[in-house]
Amino acid sequence: MTLSFDRIGVIGAGSWGTALANAAARAGRQVVLWARDPAQADDMAATRMNARGLPGVALEAAVQPTAALADLAGCGALLLVVPAQASRAVATQVAAVAAAGTPLVACAKGIERGTTFFMTQVLASAAPHLPPAILSGPSFASDVAQGLPTAVTLAATDPDLAQGLAAALGSATFRLYHSADVRGVEIGGAAKNVLAIAAGIVAGRRLGASAGAALTARGFAELVRFGTAFGARPETLTGLSGLGDLILTASGPQSRNFALGLALGRGEAAEGKLAEGAYTASVIMDMAHSRGIDMPICNAVDSVLAGHHSVSEAIDALMARPQKSES
Repeated sequence: MTLSFDRIGVIGAGSWGTALANAAARAGRQVVLWARDPAQADDMAATRMNARGLPGVALEAAVQPTAALADLAGCGALLLVVPAQASRAVATQVAAVAAAGTPLVACAKGIERGTTFFMTQVLASAAPHLPPAILSGPSFASDVAQGLPTAVTLAATDPDLAQGLAAALGSATFRLYHSADVRGVEIGGAAKNVLAIAAGIVAGRRLGASAGAALTARGFAELVRFGTAFGARPETLTGLSGLGDLILTASGPQSRNFALGLALGRGEAAEGKLAEGAYTASVIMDMAHSRGIDMPICNAVDSVLAGHHSVSEAIDALMARPQKSES
């Protein structure tokens, strides 16, 4: 079957979905941007802007907002841009309208609670006739939407599919590297969200740049231990979707996960936009415990989120761990 990617469907009209729709349009594609709320779709079509998701950023001319799932039927590839924990339900809806063989690309960074499924496993389960892929990497929605230079990774078990999708979505300002290491790309995106919460806590407590650097380095060591235990390639974990994404999301409050940690560190109510790491922390720790993987920073984040320990208690416990070799 020869695939054509002239028409791309983007499922989810939040900030990231809108950004990817603009990116695909800049790559020369016709884009269908699906919003769950008909009123939002109508407003975007009228104003050529997503006031809810990305205020102030104009939609590219080739982006067609819609609230009708049936409009996705003729698309050559579909980008699923909804929260990780909602991916199964939405993928099930999409499966009813998409033609067999249409690639379905997960654009969320998480692990499904209850099943411990990674994102492509969720898609394969909910839409078995749609080949799954994953897009992840260091990318803020506002940067991508405005056409600022960004590089990410797109992975699929079929290398030709990954390469084809990367070529179809790439442009002068949105560079996609393709990979067959699906698991590595998924793990990097999921684990770094939990570590970004920890980085935010460090900043919120004003523990200093030295502590922030140590947190990032030791957190990355945890990500690598977890990733290799579950089959990720080391070069993937040190690439864009692992280390690259961790550096970005641990850098400041533009990251939702960092912002959540910042609030926790300051002793403030954790309110605002969805932080995927808050839902992933407990799943990662369950999986780590099942394999005997040592992840003290992720464990501390999970403990704070669950209310088992205060931020101060979690920090004290980390600093009191026995000294050991770094290797």
